[in-house]
Amino acid sequence: MQIKNIIFDLGGVLIDWNPEYVFLDVFEGDRKKMKWFFDEICTFDWNENQDAGYPLAQATQDRIALFPQYETWIRMYYGRWEEMLGGPIAETVGLLKKLIDHPNYRVVALTNWSHETFPIALNRFDFLHWFEGIVVSGEEQTRKPFPEIYTTTLNRFGFNAQESLFIDDNLRNVEAAEALGIFGHHFKSPMQLQQFLEQNKLL
Repeated sequence: MQIKNIIFDLGGVLIDWNPEYVFLDVFEGDRKKMKWFFDEICTFDWNENQDAGYPLAQATQDRIALFPQYETWIRMYYGRWEEMLGGPIAETVGLLKKLIDHPNYRVVALTNWSHETFPIALNRFDFLHWFEGIVVSGEEQTRKPFPEIYTTTLNRFGFNAQESLFIDDNLRNVEAAEALGIFGHHFKSPMQLQQFLEQNKLL
């Protein structure tokens, strides 16, 4: 690999975000009930729609219209969203710093994130300001794994796909990048990422 550009995902790679931080307490530790809520009411697909720019208030009202008996819980999803943000994933942030300080790389981020909540993360995590730039799906009105957001990222920074590495904890998103000729790495842990970077002589 002749890598000149590194593109980081944020949530699950550099930032610990998990709705369990709110709802495990709401459901008094009942993981089965919490899983049902995420599978049937405030689903992954529903949340991803907001990552593509759909308004949070409207999304909340849409869900309440479908499940009025669960209004209180539905309102918590975005009403208590900030509590779902854990801390930085420190070991990955350390790797990010090494890559940013490396003279051979340009480093940016590409994240599926609502444009309404992303400013909270920008204020909380100083390392987000280390990037040359961040492509936020909610601002682009599209999201991973759709090809448009990858090509937008490449074009915005003048990156060549064959010289770029994309790191994401969602295999679906990695495979979509690879389909466009971008090198991909499926993130599973900071140690695994470090081993990958060292084995490929990128660190």
